[in-house]
Amino acid sequence: MGVHVLLASTALKTVSVTGLWLIPLLLGALTYHNYNSYDPESKVLDKEPRREYDFIVVGGGSAGAVVANRLTEVYNWNVLLLESGPDENEITDVPSLAGYLQLTKLDWQYKTEPTPYACLGFKKHRCSWPRGKVLGGSSVLNYMIYIRGNSHDFDQWESFGNPGWGYQDVLKYFIKSEDNRNPYLAKTKYHGTGGYLTVQEAPWRTPLVAAFVEAGVEIGYENRDVNGAIQTGFMIAQGTIRRGSRCSTAKAFLRPVRTRKNLDVSLNSQATRVLINPVTMKAYGVEFVKHGVKKVVYARKEVILSAGAINSPQLLMLSGIGPKDHLRDVGIKVIKDLPVGENLQDHVGVGGLTFLVDKPVAIVQNRFQAFPISMNYVVNERGPMTTLGGLEGVAFVNTKYANSSGLWPDIQFHMAPASFSSDNGQIVRKILGLTDELYDTVYKPIANKDAWTIMPLLLRPNTRGYVRLRSSNPFHYPIMNPRYHENALDVARLVEGIKIAVKVANASPFRQFGSRLYNKPLPNCKQFQFMSDEYIECQVRTISMTIYHQCGTAKMGPSWDKESVVDPRLRVHGVEGLRVIDASIMPTIVSGNTNAAVIMIGEKGSDMIKQDWLNKR
Repeated sequence: MGVHVLLASTALKTVSVTGLWLIPLLLGALTYHNYNSYDPESKVLDKEPRREYDFIVVGGGSAGAVVANRLTEVYNWNVLLLESGPDENEITDVPSLAGYLQLTKLDWQYKTEPTPYACLGFKKHRCSWPRGKVLGGSSVLNYMIYIRGNSHDFDQWESFGNPGWGYQDVLKYFIKSEDNRNPYLAKTKYHGTGGYLTVQEAPWRTPLVAAFVEAGVEIGYENRDVNGAIQTGFMIAQGTIRRGSRCSTAKAFLRPVRTRKNLDVSLNSQATRVLINPVTMKAYGVEFVKHGVKKVVYARKEVILSAGAINSPQLLMLSGIGPKDHLRDVGIKVIKDLPVGENLQDHVGVGGLTFLVDKPVAIVQNRFQAFPISMNYVVNERGPMTTLGGLEGVAFVNTKYANSSGLWPDIQFHMAPASFSSDNGQIVRKILGLTDELYDTVYKPIANKDAWTIMPLLLRPNTRGYVRLRSSNPFHYPIMNPRYHENALDVARLVEGIKIAVKVANASPFRQFGSRLYNKPLPNCKQFQFMSDEYIECQVRTISMTIYHQCGTAKMGPSWDKESVVDPRLRVHGVEGLRVIDASIMPTIVSGNTNAAVIMIGEKGSDMIKQDWLNKR
C-alpha cells in the first residue's frame, strides 16, 4: 500500500482464537452498510465495454482511478477503465485488517527471485511482493501511510531533463487531491481541504507512539509535519482514512463519479496486449480477457497504462515494446526497442527490531475481545480497528552518509506497537514467508507479549533491479529481481539506521514502560556478537522486508536519456497515443511511502492529457 507488514491486524485476530469467524463477517457487512448510510457513494457498476472509447485506462489503482476521474471531467470524452480484479469488499474497509488482504484473490501474490544477498530469513530466500489486484489497486492493500516524499526528490527529477516536475510544480497536485482533516495541518500552505482523498490521523493510538515522537525530540529531531517545509523529523502517522475506514483511491476518486455517463468501468478484465500499428507506430486499442473470454476494445485518442510498476512494464513488453534482445528471447516481435523493466527500485527495510515492555500498552491479540472491539468500530468509528495496519509513527533521520544539509534524510522509521508474534503466529509469519526456524527460535517465545517495533528503511537505494517476462504468456507472472543489498553502501546505511533506532528506544520517554531491546539472536547470525556491526548487517540481509514501493520500470526522461521509456509528458518514446501514468515513470524513488506520489502523478498526468488534446482545437 503506501503499504507494510508490521502488525496489528491483531485488533480482530482474536476471532481466529475464539472461532467466532461469523462475527467479523457480519460486523464487516454492518460496517459497510453503516459507511453507505453516511455517504451517498455506492460501489461502481461493472459494465460490458463498448467497441470504442476516446481513452482506455488500464488499471484502476492509485493512479488509474485518478486518471479516470479527471479525464471524465471533460463531458464529451468517454473513458473505459479496465481493472484486472474485482471491487473492494467489507474487510478492505477496516484499516487494522490490512494484513488479512494479502495472499487473497485481491493480491497478485508476487515473489522476488531468490537471492544470496537479502531475504535470507524468508522461505527460499524470496521476498513477498503483495500488489493489489482489485479496484483501487495497492491503495486497498497498503497500510495507508500518507507521505509525499522530499522536495529534493522532485527537484532532482526536473534536473534530469523533466521540466515541470520540480517540487513547486508538483506540490499543487498533492494539494489538489487532498482533504486533510487535521486542523493544525489543513490551514498551512502545504495542505489542502475539499479534495477527493481524505487524510488524517487514526482516531485511536497507543501511548507508545507519543513516547516515540518525544524520544525523537530528545535525540535532536523536531516533531514536525513531515509533508511540510522540512521532512526531517518525527510525527504521528497520517493516513488515507475517512471516519475510521480506509480511503482507497477507488473510494476517493471513482465512487463519487460513478454516475458519469462518459465513464465505464470493467472489472475482472485483464489486459493482455496493447494494439499498436507497426507502420504508423500508433496505439489504437487493447486486447483483454474477461471471465475467460478474449475481447478487444479500441481507443480513438490514447491508451493509458496505469497498471503499476510490475504490470505496466509487463504489458508494454507483451505488446512488443521493450529490450529487443529480451523480447526476441521470449518470442515477441519487437515494435520499439526501449529499456522497459529496467531501473526497478523499491524501499527495503529491516524487520524484527523488537523492544519488550512491562506495561499493557501494546497491541496484543489475546488482550482484545472481538465483539466489543468490533462494535466500537462499527458504532463509534473508534478503537484499535482504526489503526493504520498497526503502524502509528513515522520519522525521517540522517545517518553519517546522508546529505550534509540534513534536509534530505536517508532513513525512514515506521513504528508499530506490536511484534512479529503479537498475533500468535497466525498471519504475519505467513504473509512475510518467515522460515519456521527463524520464527520458532526468535519470535514464538514472545508470542502475545507486549512489544513494539521500529523498522528502518532505506530511502534511496543505489541498486537497480529489473522486471522481465517469464514467457510470452500474459498470465505467467513476470520475473522480478530488485537486487536488494547488492550494493555495500545500501547495507551500511541501514546498519547506521538501526543504531539510530536503538538510540530512540533508549531515550527517557520509553523508560516508563520498562522498554528494552529483545536480545534473542537470529539463528543464522549468532556467530556474530549481538548488535555488533557484523550482526546488524546479518539482520539487514536476513529480515529484509519490502515496503511495497516498487517503481521506476518505465523511467521518465528526455529523448536523449537512453534509460528512459516515457518523455516528461509521460508519452512512450516513439509510439503515438500511448502513455504510462503510474509509479513506473519515477526516475528515482521518492523519499517516503509512494502512494501519495503516485496519486500526484495521476493528477499531473491527467492535466497533461487535457492540455495536449484540448489545445489542439
